[in-house]
This record gives sequence, structure tokens and C-alpha cells, in this order.
Amino acid sequence: QVQLVESGGGLVQAGGSLRLSCAASGRTFGSYRMGWFRQAPGKERELVAHINRSGGFTYYADSVKGRFTISRDNAKNTVYLQMNSLKLEDTAVYYCAATTKVVLTSNRNEYDYWGQGTQVTVSS
Repeated sequence: QVQLVESGGGLVQAGGSLRLSCAASGRTFGSYRMGWFRQAPGKERELVAHINRSGGFTYYADSVKGRFTISRDNAKNTVYLQMNSLKLEDTAVYYCAATTKVVLTSNRNEYDYWGQGTQVTVSS
């Protein structure tokens, strides 16, 4: 079992940057593929970035490609989301999630463990 705790959210002006962290408990962090999802008010929760177990493969939603970077440090049991050039439409609650699936999945139902979420608010 894995427990996930996000941090790093906050209020930032458009064009600014934030770095989210997700710390995982347990010794098996390296066996999970990890995703960062976000959910804005009135919208579905969507996958924004995904990383495989080794960190050698990453995926980004079109809306964040070129601005966000996902990475992981298996020695520290932590996955990160570096967010640059933030836009108003990036405002959402951001969640990290872990999946045992061996391939990329954007289906939230295929993620086994979730953090509590961290609010990111981008202001003009």
C-alpha cells in the first residue's frame, strides 16, 4: 500500500512558476507508474502528466506540453511537477496518483492510490 501527500500548491500570478511535490510512503514506490491529475470546478479530473517507473518515459496533455515537467526521485520516494508559464486555466486542485498498470493510462479508475490534492490558483 502507498500513501501519497502533495505539497507546493499556492497562489501565483499568470506567467509564474510552481513546483509540486508528492511524497510517497512505503518501500515499493519504484514499482508504480505515477500521474499528476487536476480538477477544476465543474470539470472532470484530467491527467496532465505521467511518468513510468524509471523516469525514462513521460507523457503530457497537450494543454501543458512544453510548460510542465514531471520527474521522480525513487531514492526519495517523490514525484514532482514543475509548472512554468502558468495560465489562468491551470487553476485547479492537483492530485498525484499511483498505478500498477504497466502501460500509460489516463483513466483515473486505473490509478490505485491518490493524494489529498493541493490547490493551485493562477491570478491575472
